[in-house]
Amino acid sequence: MADAVISKGSFHRSQAVEEKSRSWGSLRRFFSCKCQQTVMAARSKQKKNKGHEPYSVSLNSSMPSYSSSPSSFGGSFRGIPLRSLSVCYECHLVVDPARGVSMDPSLRTPTLFSCSDCEESFTKADTLELHQSVAHAVSNLGCEETGRRIVEIIFQSSWLKKQSPLCKIQRILKINNTKKTTNRFEEYRDTVICKARKRGKKQPRCIADGNELLRFHCTSIKCNLGLHGSTSLCHGASRCNVCSIIRDGFKADGFGLIRTMATSGRAHDVYPKAPEEEGDRAMLVCRVLAGRVGKGHETGEEECDSVAGSVGLYSSLDELFVFDTRAILPCFVVIYTSLE
Repeated sequence: MADAVISKGSFHRSQAVEEKSRSWGSLRRFFSCKCQQTVMAARSKQKKNKGHEPYSVSLNSSMPSYSSSPSSFGGSFRGIPLRSLSVCYECHLVVDPARGVSMDPSLRTPTLFSCSDCEESFTKADTLELHQSVAHAVSNLGCEETGRRIVEIIFQSSWLKKQSPLCKIQRILKINNTKKTTNRFEEYRDTVICKARKRGKKQPRCIADGNELLRFHCTSIKCNLGLHGSTSLCHGASRCNVCSIIRDGFKADGFGLIRTMATSGRAHDVYPKAPEEEGDRAMLVCRVLAGRVGKGHETGEEECDSVAGSVGLYSSLDELFVFDTRAILPCFVVIYTSLE
């Protein structure tokens, strides 16, 4: 009799331990990731249902019907039999026997935008463009490249004094303008053309291309832009002018004007270099939309798009001032040392 009582007590204790163990196991499974379980369960179900036709599930009359027709898995579960899916509630993995494992569309990794130059990835297109405008702002033109030779000829041939070399070119850089910067320039061109058409006067150059000209602007450089293959702009507290222009565009002076010159020699001469600014200079080769050019008294922005300054030896527009920062698009930078 005592043995029976002991056996019965042992049975109840073992049953309680077993139930407790099952409860604890269930609790652990509830709070643990089920990725491996769902994958195994999906594979097992795939084997059991092998040879069976997939079926459709309609939740109710107000919900859309999910057909078994093939469709891509990106963005929705449409076209997938719902009962064949297994879900991990912790990491939100969705396992479909036919398509494998996929993340919950609402938590799926966002689209990445990769930089073609350094392969760095960004989650936003604007961030990628900002990265490219600073880290890959310029490209060094090698001596063997045709583009470098053309820019070099344009730069050197425009110096007025020919007796002796007045400068030594260190490097020539191509500015990699962003799409946003180029679009602003083209939008301003459309504005100039539209204004020229509304004036009703004969302005063939303005109507054709906004009266686009090749101009020069000299400024300072305080960094090693383009040296040893460097492509990024400086970002120190005292930024050099050339990096500031490439990054943020030209800034108007106190009179709301931006000056450009017809020749690099004149641009070099008129640049007000401070005594502490020794060493190299930067010559920006720019595309400028002059539009309707005002002469002397025609200085109002409504009457003209730019205004002419002094008349040079080789050009009637030796000095040209534009009102809008969008009118200038810097394309190349010539880093040179003055030998004067």
